[in-house]
Amino acid sequence: MDNKVQCIMLIDDNMDDNFFHKRVILKNDAAEIVVIKESAEEALEYLKTYHTDDQKVHPNLIFLDINMPRMNGWEFIEEYKKLDKEIQSSMVIVMLTTSDNPDDKALARMEGVLADFRTKPLTKEMLEEVLTKYCSNKTGL
Repeated sequence: MDNKVQCIMLIDDNMDDNFFHKRVILKNDAAEIVVIKESAEEALEYLKTYHTDDQKVHPNLIFLDINMPRMNGWEFIEEYKKLDKEIQSSMVIVMLTTSDNPDDKALARMEGVLADFRTKPLTKEMLEEVLTKYCSNKTGL
């Protein structure tokens, strides 16, 4: 894959989706590392501390689910907006969800930090489109 990035983060409480999406990413050589977080809280903690922890890698691209327990994707976005602007500017967030609700799509456009809104499952073609459109200059390699 031409637009390979260093790290893609998957934020989704569904282990099966994470397994499948990680396979798509690695099989297509789209990232060196795939970081999986099964809750929005866990993902936020990672993002708040990756720059101070040598064991953590900076995600270039985040695929975020909407429907998760405790903190959903929209609530994650509200907390993400509170992170340092430098951190935010170095990542691309794509909502990847089963929802095809027009209200969710409209809200995604209004959020400002979301680059795109896509419907699961992640496919090779979708991955290539996202990387070409949003990550061509953010390879980190």
